[in-house]
Amino acid sequence: MRIAIPVVQGKLSLHFGHCDQFAIVDVDSEMERISEIRMMTAPVHEPGALPRWLNEQDVKLVIAGGMGSRAQMLFTDSGIDVLVGAPTESAEEVVKMYLQGTLQTGANICDH
Repeated sequence: MRIAIPVVQGKLSLHFGHCDQFAIVDVDSEMERISEIRMMTAPVHEPGALPRWLNEQDVKLVIAGGMGSRAQMLFTDSGIDVLVGAPTESAEEVVKMYLQGTLQTGANICDH
């Protein structure tokens, strides 16, 4: 499974569209462990660009702090699941919590 985390200054970005990089995290779901983390520069932010780009990277899940409803719909249409309301931690910590079933998500802080 491949998970994408929007990152600013090494931590999960609270505003999905404002990140400068994505941590692309490959996980071994059976072993519940991270096998690789790659940092990739995000493409220019324009409507629909990030869902297309992450789909091309074979991402199956995006974990974010906040994301607009249109972006969530575009990800769903691309076959990518979305979790919002994640805490501002390192990508590695966020994914570890997700794999352990301890990731606590709050409100979607994005209102557009």
